[in-house]
Amino acid sequence: MPKASRVGQTLLGLCALVLLLGSPSPAQTPEAVGFFRQNCINCHTIGGGRLTGPDLKDVTQRKDRAWLAQFLTNPRAMIDSGDPYALKLQQDARGVVMPTVAGMNKAQAEALLNLIEAESKLPKSQFAGLQISNKPFTPQDIAAGRILFLGATPLQNGGPSRVSCHTVRAIGGLGGGRLGPDLSLVFERLQGRKGLASCLLAPASPTMQPIFKTRPLQPEEILFLVALFEDLARKGGVDDSPATLNFFLAGLGGAVLGLVSLDAIWRRRFRGVRRALVQGIKPRGER
Repeated sequence: MPKASRVGQTLLGLCALVLLLGSPSPAQTPEAVGFFRQNCINCHTIGGGRLTGPDLKDVTQRKDRAWLAQFLTNPRAMIDSGDPYALKLQQDARGVVMPTVAGMNKAQAEALLNLIEAESKLPKSQFAGLQISNKPFTPQDIAAGRILFLGATPLQNGGPSRVSCHTVRAIGGLGGGRLGPDLSLVFERLQGRKGLASCLLAPASPTMQPIFKTRPLQPEEILFLVALFEDLARKGGVDDSPATLNFFLAGLGGAVLGLVSLDAIWRRRFRGVRRALVQGIKPRGER
């Protein structure tokens, strides 16, 4: 074989190897990473322990991929069919049923399983979640969380304060926003520190998700907010302040004050115009 041909084949082989090694595997695609972060991280970790759902580390070694892909595509159908493993997952999650995720199909399920397998092999997965110790929070931690909730201290990445959409008990003043639910007992609803921290790290609601996707909370901010919500859960109860009534009364008072001011202004103007008109009209006998 001519020397030039051998050199050409060698170069082609090297180019093919570079392309093969350089092309991302399904587990490395930004789409799979983004999909997991947006839809899965609130209920699952990879190597960080159980949240609402199980830890997914090495899940493909516990159950075959075909079953897992089918479950990811339609969890409710698997539970309704009476599948024993699906029913055990529901029982372990205290009756919570994994929702069917928008955009989930067989190809997306396979991409997620590839991602989980790759992340499971790492010393620490990027989806291990925020690890918070069981050390008791200090009064200073709770006070810092309250300040963050009220927005007195701006969030480092520029996100909105929680008080703009939510309220909690004993917040005082006019209370918090009513767009979102009362968060006084969110610590209990999300089953403790780990579940709450994961929710704050990647909010699952359609309203909050796009806001905090590019402006996530910092770890220390999450820590302080968890301290606040844990303290509120310990005290018990939901927002029992008269904030809604105060807001209504303040609005009603403002409306009354505005009407009185407008009446005073327009009455003077009306009288000035009316006086000129009356004076310009002469009795019939004088015409």
